[in-house]
Amino acid sequence: MTDSILSKAATMEIPINSNGDSRTAEDDGLEQGAQIGGSLDEIVGTLPVAMDLQQVMVSGPNLNETSIVSGGYGGAAEGIIPTSSIKDIRSKSRGITPSHSATSRIANQPGHYPAPSMHHSNSNPSMMSEEATRGVAVEKFDSVKKWSINTYKCTKQMFSERFGRGTKTVDLELEAQIDVLRETKMKYEHILRLARELTNHFYNMVQTQQALGDTFADLSQKSPELQDEFGYNAETQRLLCKNGETLLGAINFFVSSINTLVNKTMEDTLLTIKMYENARLEFDAYRTDLEELSVGPRDAAAMVRIEIAQQQYQIHKDKYERLHSDVSIKLKFLEENKVKVMHKQLLLFHNAVSAYFAGNQQQLEQTLRQFNVKLKPPGSDKPSWLEEQ
Repeated sequence: MTDSILSKAATMEIPINSNGDSRTAEDDGLEQGAQIGGSLDEIVGTLPVAMDLQQVMVSGPNLNETSIVSGGYGGAAEGIIPTSSIKDIRSKSRGITPSHSATSRIANQPGHYPAPSMHHSNSNPSMMSEEATRGVAVEKFDSVKKWSINTYKCTKQMFSERFGRGTKTVDLELEAQIDVLRETKMKYEHILRLARELTNHFYNMVQTQQALGDTFADLSQKSPELQDEFGYNAETQRLLCKNGETLLGAINFFVSSINTLVNKTMEDTLLTIKMYENARLEFDAYRTDLEELSVGPRDAAAMVRIEIAQQQYQIHKDKYERLHSDVSIKLKFLEENKVKVMHKQLLLFHNAVSAYFAGNQQQLEQTLRQFNVKLKPPGSDKPSWLEEQ
């Protein structure tokens, strides 16, 4: 069989494309073996050649640029077999695809590390978001739990005080001051309401006087026989209107100061008092809870509960004492501020009203200068021509 293969190989023609080296007898045997249908490994096994296939591929011509042209005895059938097909045949005969073998060689090189899994990297953000969501939920649950326990204790303490079964921490002196403040605020609110009504009524009167003075002035021009009488009355109404506007400025200043005292200063103190009363209720609730636990059993679990109750009692006691001090200080400063403000405003109101009804225009204007009351010029409330554009 070997002789027949060698005799047929003599008729083969091998063109060279790049390096110009001629083919050897071993290469002819490989080509003829591939043509008759045998696999590459079987033909290499039948050739009486001691050279290994790997050495042939290294020392032989460049197979990437070499093409094999084969023909039969009669030259009737010719074909071109690319050398890449021989590499594919060799790879298939070993059961490895070219892409697999390249990947395997890269993966087996020293110092090579496989790429991280995308599934693992994508799972980390989801796990972190789940942990964050879980943490927020736990925090909200703890907050609701503490609020529920605190509300239950305070409600229980409130009903106990209402029905006379619970004890209440009371500062008689401070409670009396708080009651006086609430009563004073109600009376000052009544003064503020009446002063606003007086302002509205007096403003309407001033507008009426101004309209009446304009009408008298118009009739004095159109009635020659009553020109002097209409003129006197028009001048009087204009003077009253001017003094009325001055008095309105004093009353508005009085109303603004009373409004600040009642709805800002007193309201801020009452807000602190409300916080103080809530702190007092919480303090009594946790104090009662601690007293009930103290008279109970003294096992290990009870001692833990007593320790926790003692801590909560101390926290609410400190809060109660702090707000108690704040309320005392604010009540003191509020009383001093109230006396100072009302002394000034009552004096202004008295002097302005007395000067107006006495017809003393100079004294009325002097009173406003004394208390630094600035009147708005007529028409100042109207928008300017630039704003109207």
